[in-house]
Amino acid sequence: LYIAEKLKEKMREPVTVKKGSEIELKIESLAFGGMGLAKLDDFVIFVKNGIPGQHVNAFIYKKKKGFAEARVTKIIDESPYATESKCSHHWICSKLQGLSYDQQLKEKEKQVEDAFQRLGGFSDFKLNDIRGAEKLYNYRNKMEFTFSSRRWILESEAEGVDSSFALGLHIPGRYDKILDVDECHIQPELGNKILSIAKDVCINHRELKPYDPKTNVGFLRYLMLRFGAKTGQLMVNIVTAYDDINKLSPLIDTLLKEVPEITSMVNNVNTRKADVAYGEFENLIFGNQYIEEKIGGLKFEISANSFFQTNSYQGEVLYEEVKKAADLKGDEIVYDLYCGTGSIALYLANHVKEVYGFEVIRSSLENAEKNSVINKIDNAHFLKANLDTFFKSGQLPRKVPKPDIVIVDPPRAGMHPDMSGYLHKLKADKIIYVSCNPTTQARDVQILSECGYKIKNTVMVDMFPHTPHIETVMLLSK
Repeated sequence: LYIAEKLKEKMREPVTVKKGSEIELKIESLAFGGMGLAKLDDFVIFVKNGIPGQHVNAFIYKKKKGFAEARVTKIIDESPYATESKCSHHWICSKLQGLSYDQQLKEKEKQVEDAFQRLGGFSDFKLNDIRGAEKLYNYRNKMEFTFSSRRWILESEAEGVDSSFALGLHIPGRYDKILDVDECHIQPELGNKILSIAKDVCINHRELKPYDPKTNVGFLRYLMLRFGAKTGQLMVNIVTAYDDINKLSPLIDTLLKEVPEITSMVNNVNTRKADVAYGEFENLIFGNQYIEEKIGGLKFEISANSFFQTNSYQGEVLYEEVKKAADLKGDEIVYDLYCGTGSIALYLANHVKEVYGFEVIRSSLENAEKNSVINKIDNAHFLKANLDTFFKSGQLPRKVPKPDIVIVDPPRAGMHPDMSGYLHKLKADKIIYVSCNPTTQARDVQILSECGYKIKNTVMVDMFPHTPHIETVMLLSK
């Protein structure tokens, strides 16, 4: 009996998880960010490339006090939700291609609800609706590909692959390594043709050397493509480390000759060490310095460095959900915080008395003003504002009336504490919180709930099928 009791106690002890070990796991769900989630005696293990329902062998490569990270080494039993992926390197960006789309939506739903129940303290929180996408591939209207002299070589690639040139996507967690990409299924097919042509030209013209962020030597930094899904317009933006249009001639001439669909070509020059796809100045090479896109009957001019929803199809669905949540009567004063180029403000302008957009980036405000003129909208006003301090420090002009509705669409990090803590003082009847990160949204909404606002309705809009990204539209009212 003594031995039996000791054996039982031993069985109740948590399984030891050690870095460098390989263990069997059952993937239970998807964690926020796209990794599989498994548990051993309540110890959480995040599994790279794991999908719910899989029984796998996994190698532990990181161990922390409260969790571990692992990667799949062998699939023992495949998931009933598994589906064939179009892309051989989907684990870089569109991490969920191997999971059926219905299950993708269910997993994202669970992630949103878990964030609000566990992090926000809203124990009975449930989504009211989920707006899945109709177009599951070729939907992105913007792609950034990086030139590199440090190609990441896959185990599946043949020996002797030239590692001194790549044009593709960053390996997660590595700023210096790029996976060479031949075909991306979430951008329009024409983008793959441009990608192929650009590679051939650069390989055959060795003066077109990729920029190396370690040595800060080289010329080509990024190939950025922008597509007008509703207009058919196409921009090619070549980002270089210094200004030399003549050196770009082989690439410019070949692309313009072989891709007549190009309506705009620009060269952004970024001489700084900062690894970003926009420069200190821009050279116009061909056409206009912008492309046009249409959403909901409105026309938008989009320059190389403008922010715009990267899925034009689901962008309209998102804006409709915002308008639906606002339930407009026509006499409202609306504030659009973190308004960017003003797309939400302009979408609502014809249905309200006045709308005021607040944004810190001057170029975005200039785009917003221009787009209001293009669409003959005269009741949309845009103010430069650092929203971390703008309202709290009393910078709001007296002539601006108090809002009936406030729309908040902050960056992934959510609102600054000073903004989330002050927002209730605007005394709006409704707050509509648009978010791309349910964890920071749950944190901010918890603060608003302590100030008298209650969650009335929440809709998830799947802006990016096959990726872990989540977008929600939440209505709060007093």
